[in-house]
Amino acid sequence: MQNILKRYFGFDSFRPLQKEVIEKVLEGHDVVVLMPTGGGKSLCYQISALMKDGTAVVVSPLISLMKDQVEGLRANGVPAAALNSLNSEAENVMVRSSCLRGELKLLYISPERLVLEIPYLIRDMKISLFAVDEAHCISQWGHDFRPEYAQLGLLRQTFPEIPIVALTATADRLTREDIQTQLVLSDPVVFISSFDRPNLSLEVKRGFRKKEKDRAILDIINRYPNDCGIIYCLSKKTTESVADMLSVHGIVAVAYHAGLPAEEREKAQDDFIHDRVQVVCATVAFGMGIDKSNVRFVIHYNLPKSIEGFYQEIGRAGRDGLPSETVLFYSLADLVQLSKFAMESGQREINMEKLRRMQEYAESDVCRRRILLNYFGEYTDAHGAGCGNCDVCRNPPSCFDGTVLIQKALSAIVRADEQVSVRTVTDILRGNFSPEVTKGHYDTLKTFGVGRDVPSRDWQDYLMQMLQNGLFEIAYDEGNHLKLTDSGRKVLYKGARMELAVVRREEKTQRKERKLSRLKAVTPLFEKSEMTIGASAAGHKELFEALRALRKKLADAQGFPPYIVMSDKVLQNLCEVRPQTVEAFGLVSGIGDFKKEKYGNDFVEVIRRFS
Repeated sequence: MQNILKRYFGFDSFRPLQKEVIEKVLEGHDVVVLMPTGGGKSLCYQISALMKDGTAVVVSPLISLMKDQVEGLRANGVPAAALNSLNSEAENVMVRSSCLRGELKLLYISPERLVLEIPYLIRDMKISLFAVDEAHCISQWGHDFRPEYAQLGLLRQTFPEIPIVALTATADRLTREDIQTQLVLSDPVVFISSFDRPNLSLEVKRGFRKKEKDRAILDIINRYPNDCGIIYCLSKKTTESVADMLSVHGIVAVAYHAGLPAEEREKAQDDFIHDRVQVVCATVAFGMGIDKSNVRFVIHYNLPKSIEGFYQEIGRAGRDGLPSETVLFYSLADLVQLSKFAMESGQREINMEKLRRMQEYAESDVCRRRILLNYFGEYTDAHGAGCGNCDVCRNPPSCFDGTVLIQKALSAIVRADEQVSVRTVTDILRGNFSPEVTKGHYDTLKTFGVGRDVPSRDWQDYLMQMLQNGLFEIAYDEGNHLKLTDSGRKVLYKGARMELAVVRREEKTQRKERKLSRLKAVTPLFEKSEMTIGASAAGHKELFEALRALRKKLADAQGFPPYIVMSDKVLQNLCEVRPQTVEAFGLVSGIGDFKKEKYGNDFVEVIRRFS
């Protein structure tokens, strides 16, 4: 097992739980594996496949995912192929023949095609195991349910003796149980890895307007001039407007959404993974299963629908273990729109509950990493030290007695007969003669203008905190009107005291200070290696850029994405060790025998020039 890990994948040791999972698969057990994005799920079935006779059949939901995995395996010298509609008929005939001759160790296939092939190709193959990737797609409780997965129970019925490995990066307890039921797993062994990704910084920015979002996004991208990132947006229109904004500022960016022709989507994705595009502005459909290791930042322009989806998306940053940044922009308008979607969906209660948990994450003033880990059942000491790598831990909020402000807002809601939205309440408090205010004659209320000394943005934030504290609720089925709760009535009528967090605004000087503190908080790629080998920062960076240019040249020549040839982490290891021979090159972590023979001379030649 250890030899295969080093020979094909270049690693000297397993990540947590990988070895234990492989051992159970080799013993013939069904296994359920929960590991975070970038946690090493794929190795669990890939090494199992290399150690067993026959071909492992990997069920995968997206062609892009199959393509990425197959390219990565072939680049490591592992015989693998995919059977899908992107292949020509001649190519698929060749893949089938290779399967029947036992020449492939892994075959990737979609759930729809698998069902069609079971009576013919699959039945006649020598199969070592079945791996169901993105297994949460099989569960209606999951965040990405796919009806085509529902027939996969056929695997156990047709092949009762062959082990099934179900893998996912995000599944709560209910989804995990449903995966086992739907796949008819036989007394499966369940492995749940730590969901902690300490290399990811977590930050939420609340109440930002469009111009402020744009400025903040540009600041983030400027911190990573040679690296790439993903910006997730709620609507197709927003992906295009953000991509256009970035292009105006000289950043190579593309939009990606379901409304684009398939060729455009495929080109956008291909350009991104081959480093021809720096930023993709995408709806949630983008990125599943793409093992691009050098994504340095993930930005959510809008609030996601669930913590599962959010965690999977931010997990696409820093898969190589190097420091990476995640930022979520959150506004009450997002919450209202998503709530409307959830209320109109076929799973109203489930989707509303998932959205509430996402809302709690965005509004909370406790360590954000702790919230995420707790959600996935990895409980931490509530009184223990925070993670030190989220905005709450880096800059704890201060509070004040907000009772009077809260009473003004709640009074405005009541005097308007609880028939107003958050925006209208803000206009009433600020004394704005908006169309909604004049139409409802709210300018005649005693509360009209009582909060004009508080900026409207601050009122938005305070109202968000009041909603979080359960002082009112939003009636989404009544035009998003605000309704007081019993807790709210206690504050308004019975004098119950309530604190609010001080609203923190980033003025220009503050932004400069935060930028400096962020640069200190996120360890530079070269800081550790400079201390290790005593090289100057400039010299170290020059070598890294030279190796990156060589990687791009080698990747382009083969039609591979650069990260398939070497990850940024491996390039950093090379900068630290600076091997002078091909043999020494092969000893560097992340370089297996196949890559040593294929690329060793090229990389060693460049490294020698810098010694």
